[in-house]
Amino acid sequence: MKPDLLLIEPMLPEIEARLDALYNVHRIFDPTNGIEAAAPQIRAVVTGGGTGLAREWFDRLPALGIIAINRVGTDKVDLALARARGIDVTTTAGALTDDVADMGMALILAVLRRIVEGDATIRAGRWAAKAPFPLGSSLRGKRLGIYGLGKIGRALAERGEAFGMRVRYYNRSAVADVAWQACPDLVTLAQDSDVLAICIAATPETNGQVNAQVLQALGSKGVLVNIARGSVIDENALVEALAGGKIAGAGLDVFADEPNVRPDLLGFPGTVFTPHQASATLETRIAMGALVLSNLAAHFAGTPPPTVVN
Repeated sequence: MKPDLLLIEPMLPEIEARLDALYNVHRIFDPTNGIEAAAPQIRAVVTGGGTGLAREWFDRLPALGIIAINRVGTDKVDLALARARGIDVTTTAGALTDDVADMGMALILAVLRRIVEGDATIRAGRWAAKAPFPLGSSLRGKRLGIYGLGKIGRALAERGEAFGMRVRYYNRSAVADVAWQACPDLVTLAQDSDVLAICIAATPETNGQVNAQVLQALGSKGVLVNIARGSVIDENALVEALAGGKIAGAGLDVFADEPNVRPDLLGFPGTVFTPHQASATLETRIAMGALVLSNLAAHFAGTPPPTVVN
C-alpha cells in the first residue's frame, strides 16, 4: 500500500507525476483534497521553504514521519518539535547552490552596472534623445563581503573573485579551509566592503541582524545584496538608509513579508528587486524535485535521508 503524503505547494508536473506513482498524494491547494479524512494516515509532507509547516499540523498529522522541504530554508519548520517527535526534516541543500550564487552575481552586476536603468533608458526613448546617462561602477577591485560562508556563500565568493573582486567574509563559526580574509563581526565586514552580500540562514539569532548600524558601516558608496532570507534585514533601517543616502543601492531577491513588498522600498534609484527567483531555473527545480524524491525514498526504506537536517 502506498504511503499517504501531503503536498503543500505545487511542483513541476514531472515531479508530481513521480510522487503520484509512489504515494497517495493529497494536495492542500486542491479544494477536493480530502485531507481531513486522510490526516491520520499521512506520513509525509512535502513543502516549500517559505511555507514550511505550521505547528498545528504536527498535531493534525499523528503519523507524520518526514517533512521534505523543497528548498534550503528551515525557518518555517519547528525543528526542535520535529526532533522531539522523531520526524525527519530534509532540504534540497546543494541542488540550488550554483543558481542562487549566480543570482547573487547577477544582482551585483545589475546594481553596479545600472543594467535595469539602462534598459529603462532605451524603452523610454531617452537614449535616442541623447539624454545623459550616469556612469556605473566596475566590479574589478571592489571588496565583496560575504555574510555566511556556507555552500552558497562560497560559490558567490568564487564568482566574485572571477570578476576581480576582493573577498572577505564573516561567518558565525570558524572556517579553516579558505584563504579569504575573515572579519570578526558583521559591522567590521560592512565597513570593509563595497558590496555586502547576505548568504546566511534565517534563524532567531539572525533576525534583523542587518540593521541601521550595519548599513551605516557599509557607507554611502556601499551596495547591499540579499539572496538569503528577508528576515535577516531590518527593512525599516534599509528604507531609512536608502532614503538618506547612507548606502548607494540594494539588490534583493528576498523580502520580509513575501510576496508583499513594502511600497516605500520601491522608489529608490540604484535598487533591483526579483521575486525570490534565485533557484527558479528548470534545471535546478528538476534537481530539487529529484532530491525530495530521494529523501522520501530513503526515509520509507528506513535509511537516513541524504539531506536530513535534524
